Amino acid sequence: MGTGIMGDVVLRGQGLRKSFGLTHALEDASLDVVSGEVVAVMGPSGSGKSTLLHCMAGIITPDAGSIAYKDKDLAKMADGERSALRRTEFGFVFQFGQLVPELTCLENVALPLRLGRTARKEAERQATRWLERLEVADVADKRPGEVSGGQGQRVAVARALVTSPSVVFADEPTGALDSLNGELVMRLLVDAAKETGAGVVLVTHEARVAAYSDREVVVRDGRTRQLEPA
Repeated sequence: MGTGIMGDVVLRGQGLRKSFGLTHALEDASLDVVSGEVVAVMGPSGSGKSTLLHCMAGIITPDAGSIAYKDKDLAKMADGERSALRRTEFGFVFQFGQLVPELTCLENVALPLRLGRTARKEAERQATRWLERLEVADVADKRPGEVSGGQGQRVAVARALVTSPSVVFADEPTGALDSLNGELVMRLLVDAAKETGAGVVLVTHEARVAAYSDREVVVRDGRTRQLEPA
């Protein structure tokens, strides 16, 4: 469904293996993320798709295989380097938003910039722009508990995009929403990401959500397979 101009491979995982005790979550999984492209990672519960996302994002380290981000090997980075990468180069949208309840929506969106030592006034200026872009500027002064699920998820998308990341990881971003709000969140997420040239890794088990992607990869029993266009 995407219409943006595709760029170069910005993130590449090859031959990834990951086990948790006796459970083999990934077995020779691979994934390319292209700038300006939305790739849907699909599969049944327990197939390994979320483990693949966490490895690609540098949240967990695979037991084997390589992950290259702009020619840098994530597995060889120190924890501090990977944390900085997740804060500045990667954006995240989770199923339940995971906004900080004590902060206002504006402060939540500005938080990644503030953690990167951007001055408060400038961080809030950029956060306001993204709240406007995601059509939730009217909830800027409210806390997450005071807004609807759909509004909160759009705030989470604004937070993911505020640092102009190269890659956005969206793990079941509409899983807690009704179909109407889910469609709105996906439309705004895809349009905004393509506008900035970010690659999007969209983990989902719903065909209607995957329909927003440019390409679909299926994970089954820890292995990846690219679906051919119909």
